[in-house]
Amino acid sequence: MNRKLLLWALALGLTASLRATTNDVYPVTSFGAKGDGKTDDTAAFQRALDAVGKAGGGIVYAPCGNYFMARHLNVPAGVTLKGMWESVPSHIGLRNEGHPKPTDDGTTFIVNADAGNESGPPFITLNANSTLKGVVIYYPNQNDNDEPKPYPWTIAMRGQNPAVLDVELLNPYNGIDASKNERHLIRNVQGQPLRRGIYVDVIYDIGRIENVHFNPWWSMKPNLYKWQKRHGEAFIFGRSDWQYVLNTFCFGYNVGYKFIQTPGGVCNGNFLGIGADACFTAVQVENSAPFGILISNGEFTSFEGPNPTMVEVGEKNTGTIRFVNSAFWGPSYQVARIAGKGTVGFSDCTFCQWDRKDEKRHAIQCESGTLLVRGCEFQENKAQIELGTNVTRAVITDNLMRGSVRITNHSTRKFNIANNAGDE
Repeated sequence: MNRKLLLWALALGLTASLRATTNDVYPVTSFGAKGDGKTDDTAAFQRALDAVGKAGGGIVYAPCGNYFMARHLNVPAGVTLKGMWESVPSHIGLRNEGHPKPTDDGTTFIVNADAGNESGPPFITLNANSTLKGVVIYYPNQNDNDEPKPYPWTIAMRGQNPAVLDVELLNPYNGIDASKNERHLIRNVQGQPLRRGIYVDVIYDIGRIENVHFNPWWSMKPNLYKWQKRHGEAFIFGRSDWQYVLNTFCFGYNVGYKFIQTPGGVCNGNFLGIGADACFTAVQVENSAPFGILISNGEFTSFEGPNPTMVEVGEKNTGTIRFVNSAFWGPSYQVARIAGKGTVGFSDCTFCQWDRKDEKRHAIQCESGTLLVRGCEFQENKAQIELGTNVTRAVITDNLMRGSVRITNHSTRKFNIANNAGDE
């Protein structure tokens, strides 16, 4: 046993049961955790976390069990809180009969802290170099028949290099608050956050989000699912200085990827292989950094809601948003509605469906700012692009159109519109 940890254990009177299973791995059951789904194990977990933290770091291991948590956990610097899962599991048995339920196997945290209090402290706070790995987090008292019950953030990431790995967020109201930290890593996370999935803000060193998929694993009951589609936001980005996002996906939200202006600033970053399905708006940009939101190899669908649109750029945007080699289908009302003074570009993209109600809407409607559309394919035999009176610059070249080329320009400025090929 680590000597510092031994001294700490002596002070707590735990030496009779405290033993490391391997170097620097300490079972939480040695600190009194029961894992029976009834006993409040919060205090036992916190004793283990504090002891290992004071000893200089290590792994607090939660073996298979259902750990009821009525309060909050703080993971000290250099400590990993680890369950038995080595890859993120799936527990859709509450939705589909015959499949695993969250209490059937593995390491499950059964949470009831601060029910009804969205502004309360997060269930788990991670600090510098601390990690949460290999657990299922489940809120058994959440309402799945109507509007869900508010809860605080499930996980808050603080300090430098906090990490969330191989975690199933089965049904939190708010998932991960990845703000006020540096170099966060969120990898292999799945589940159904109901109101917000991941929130990023005040990041002055690179943040990383990889292999995160939000699907309705917990429930698709009509009233709950309608509420999620009216209010849910899967990925929210405020100030982040180079955010790297790889292979992420969400299904059934009001907004899939939302870029906002906060007191800290706005986002720029690299988004590769991202997707949003069945969202009212797939990508919504309030404002962005001049360095750019760079989205490559994306896939976006919108076909539900009051005005289903794949991309919406607001009038306050002054930055740059670029879509490269991405596909857009629906059937939606529009592919993109663009305003603001910034630049929005589409390069080598495919536009499959729009103008579902046959209202003569163009696939891309740009009211102002700068628009670039180059080397794209418009697969519907419908109007393609409309430029408003306040568009200041536009380059629309080398695109393939179904039917005739239908580009409407209401601006008095002269733009580069050339080499676009229709099949009529």
